[in-house]
Amino acid sequence: MQIETDTHTHTIASGHAYSTLAENVAAAAARGIKLLALTDHGPAMPGSPHIWFFRNMRVIPRIINGVGVLRGIEANIINFSGEIDIDSSLHEQLDIILASFHEPVLAPTTRTQHTEAVIKAMASGLIDVFAHGGNPSFPIEVDEVAKAAAACNVLVEINNSSFTTSRPGSAKNCAALAEAVARHNGQLTFGSDAHIACNVGRFDECIVLVEAIGFPDDLLISSDYQKLLTFLRQKNKPNLDELFATLS
Repeated sequence: MQIETDTHTHTIASGHAYSTLAENVAAAAARGIKLLALTDHGPAMPGSPHIWFFRNMRVIPRIINGVGVLRGIEANIINFSGEIDIDSSLHEQLDIILASFHEPVLAPTTRTQHTEAVIKAMASGLIDVFAHGGNPSFPIEVDEVAKAAAACNVLVEINNSSFTTSRPGSAKNCAALAEAVARHNGQLTFGSDAHIACNVGRFDECIVLVEAIGFPDDLLISSDYQKLLTFLRQKNKPNLDELFATLS
């Protein structure tokens, strides 16, 4: 299976990752990744970069070593009203915004509260991707979340690290979530969630999952970088024209 995008990666700026942006880009190029999202943790996560790290992303070249770079963030869902830890002005500057739960930011409670928070975050219009939704620490009603994602035009991530080094017990939940996305005609994206360059663009477990459940190829946005760019442009991202023109 050809995968051309990685929508979830971290650099040393996240505080608990081990590679630079340049190292991640080099790894992406070696793996044939055409479009790489830089998504360090949002400011509510302990050890994360200052908000100005994200505001200054305009200095990052659009193409590095032949790889298109998306300027993004993995924002934190900070309460059960679905709010995230960035404001609307930063939302307008970034190319891609992931949102996810992290225990150091928000303590898990109930499946109902987790589900309501995700749906409200999606309905806010501030997020593009719901990340590592299979986390067993934050159980959700997968059908409700998948339905909301399709209605709100939000991608659902299958996170490769959830099968390897993070969030043990995620596999069954990820499969159920992917099946629900297919039922509601939503879209999946693959994220490596790499915290070190050697894991950038690694999707072995994601591929096994979608092949096992027969996930429709046309609903997997990661297989074609132009599909991801088109998705983001349809969400009125203001800064993608140069990247679209250069890569297309």
